[in-house]
Amino acid sequence: MAGVDLSGQRAIVTGASSGIGVETARALATAGAEVTLAVRDVRAGERTAQDIGDGAPSGSLRVVPLDLSDQLSIATFVAAWAGPLHILVNNAGVSATPEMRTPEGWELQFATNHLGHFALTTGPHRALAAAGRARVVSLSSIAHVQAPMVFEDVNFRARPYDRMLAYGESKTATALFAVEANRRWADDGITVNAANPGAVATNLGRHLTEEDYAQLPAFDFKTPEQGAATSMLLAAWPQLDGVGGRYFEDGNQAARHRPETPLRGVADHATDPAAAARLWQLSLDLLADARRA
Repeated sequence: MAGVDLSGQRAIVTGASSGIGVETARALATAGAEVTLAVRDVRAGERTAQDIGDGAPSGSLRVVPLDLSDQLSIATFVAAWAGPLHILVNNAGVSATPEMRTPEGWELQFATNHLGHFALTTGPHRALAAAGRARVVSLSSIAHVQAPMVFEDVNFRARPYDRMLAYGESKTATALFAVEANRRWADDGITVNAANPGAVATNLGRHLTEEDYAQLPAFDFKTPEQGAATSMLLAAWPQLDGVGGRYFEDGNQAARHRPETPLRGVADHATDPAAAARLWQLSLDLLADARRA
């Protein structure tokens, strides 16, 4: 972010009250952007805004409630937005939850990590287009590697629920979203990319037990600031103007995943254009069904 001036730009960061969301919002605001912290816990968001405020221009931060598992909350947020939107960082998420469902019957991780952000991003499409050269950052995870989309059963109705697999599929979905959104919107000046922030010890892991951690690979854990670095690269680095539909990690475009490097790279199933188009249509259908219900 050295030398990057975001004065006059407006940004939204979901999940900006903890973890890497805080550092993403801090970096954007410090660079001069007007940042909306879209959070479930408004009090936590206000504490974050107060903390960030010391290093950001006066009036550059605001806190707005948003529950990504609640389509009414998303619709209310979108309806209240006015004017252009230059940067949207889809940072919030849930991980490894017990089997839980939204009122629509959707599996919670898929509903929050993908469908919630899908509705949030497609809703203000005009605001993104009005910005001229808008950027959307969709946070994924290395967990996607073992979890191609099972389109016939995205909500785990016919198969036994596996919370780690469900998380991985939701993160495959966020990567595929970047592929198809960028294809559809590049002509509007909107670029969409996926980012793997790496392993960061945050509230995202609150559902993991000691036994779960013992079974995980030997990650090299990052600080929240390091975790936010790739998001910021995609959100603000001038040299990435017009670059979209890609998957990044550790501050660079990721290589193709290979078995010999299990904690790095992007799997083919997460960048497949046909799968991305199929997921987009499925997402539209699910949201339409929910509105009719």
